[in-house]
Amino acid sequence: MLTPTLTCLATLALAGCAMGPTGEPPAMPKPDHYGAREQPAQSVAADGVAQQFVTGAHPVPQWWTLYGSDALDALVSEGLANSPNLAAADHTLQGAREQLRGQIGGSLLPTVDALGTAQRQRAPGVPQFGIDKLQYALFAGLIDVRYTFDVFGATRLNNAALASRVNVQAFQYEAARRALAANIVTSAIGAATLHAQIDTTVQLIALADAQAGDLQKRYALGAVSRTDVLSAQQSAASLAANLPGLRQQWSAMRHALAVLLGRTPDQAPPDLELASLTLPAQVPVVVPSDLLRTRPDIAAAQAALMAAAAEVGAATAQMYPSITLSAALGQGGFSWPAATSGAGALWAIGASLTQPIFHGGALVAQRRAALQSYEAANATYRQTVLSAFQDVADRLAALDHDAQALEAASASASTAQGVYDDTRARYRLGAVPLYAVRQSEQQWRNARLDEVRDRGARLSDTAALFQAMGNPPVNPATVGTARAEEPAAASAASPSGDAARGE
Repeated sequence: MLTPTLTCLATLALAGCAMGPTGEPPAMPKPDHYGAREQPAQSVAADGVAQQFVTGAHPVPQWWTLYGSDALDALVSEGLANSPNLAAADHTLQGAREQLRGQIGGSLLPTVDALGTAQRQRAPGVPQFGIDKLQYALFAGLIDVRYTFDVFGATRLNNAALASRVNVQAFQYEAARRALAANIVTSAIGAATLHAQIDTTVQLIALADAQAGDLQKRYALGAVSRTDVLSAQQSAASLAANLPGLRQQWSAMRHALAVLLGRTPDQAPPDLELASLTLPAQVPVVVPSDLLRTRPDIAAAQAALMAAAAEVGAATAQMYPSITLSAALGQGGFSWPAATSGAGALWAIGASLTQPIFHGGALVAQRRAALQSYEAANATYRQTVLSAFQDVADRLAALDHDAQALEAASASASTAQGVYDDTRARYRLGAVPLYAVRQSEQQWRNARLDEVRDRGARLSDTAALFQAMGNPPVNPATVGTARAEEPAAASAASPSGDAARGE
């Protein structure tokens, strides 16, 4: 009966993977397209650009450079270099790596310790021999060596679990870098959009005030009713009421952008000009099966799944025997000359075998808990993938709708401007009164306000789609301080792209 038992134990020792799940991610659906309906090959032409959705293309690491703005590139570079949140995530990652190195070194290699003692002792004597006390000195020096054989892989699996946890932090750091770049871009675009909206609103308020003043004069002459005057005043007041809210949003956006850059809010950068930003004409659409490898949040969920699988194996291995070897070599004696002489030589060697028998059900409960954690990590991975698909689907739909809205707003603004130009020309000829010119200009400015808002939304949603696509797969071992110390120009580049080229 002993031979089959030893054979089984040896098999388990050689096949550590049998201790728990493999950690392979579950099979996920691979839809043909992301949304409820297939995304078009390109958007409608709006503002002179019909964006192409290039299905199967690779993600763009430094996608913000496609906006063609040196000022925007400089903001992203500054944020990646100076963000306290990113620095904190980096230091946390480096600390986790050091902990991993310490655990691996302390668990896989023998421990060697030096022990030295020198003491004076007094012990009770033996009364029947006339001795009432004993006093003596003791000198000893030892080198102690211990090593525990990882027969069933408990140490290896614990190290693998910690390594996967470190990879989770590495991918989370990568995701934080990408999110920071996207937040800087969208905040800069948002501030520029709000600035343009404020300028247009100020012009509308001035026109409304002038129109109300003109109607007040005409009312005094009996040319219009009091209702017309009150309606014009109400329209001007309504426009003026919108202005503080826009300015508050603009201030909050600029303050948030300053903090993203590592600055204080009073050092917020100047606003960009919307006209200086070029809408990327081509947007990559990674196929769903490849998205599992390009998004760091999915990679982090997969690393967490692997860590949970290793923890199940480690909890299982704790239920099997462990073997420890120990050895000690040194000198000792009751006097310093005796301790340093050949007669004081000391040595010891031994081995111990520990087999858990009864731990009050703790080991079994720990294994069941590890299995539940693994199932939770499995479900989290599936939810992360589904959320990533939803994210991409929402961004694609938003871009398509943004283009349609901007096309309609641009057409409305163009038509309103044509009416305003014609009315102004007729006013010069004396064919229409001045208030008609103001009315047509108000209609044009209102249409222009919608156009500015839709243009900003299209620029921001394009950045969000680039962010949703992820980056080329990155080796987590290359993520961290080494990249943070690159020159500023390189810091602006996507770390995933740099790592992919350096692998």
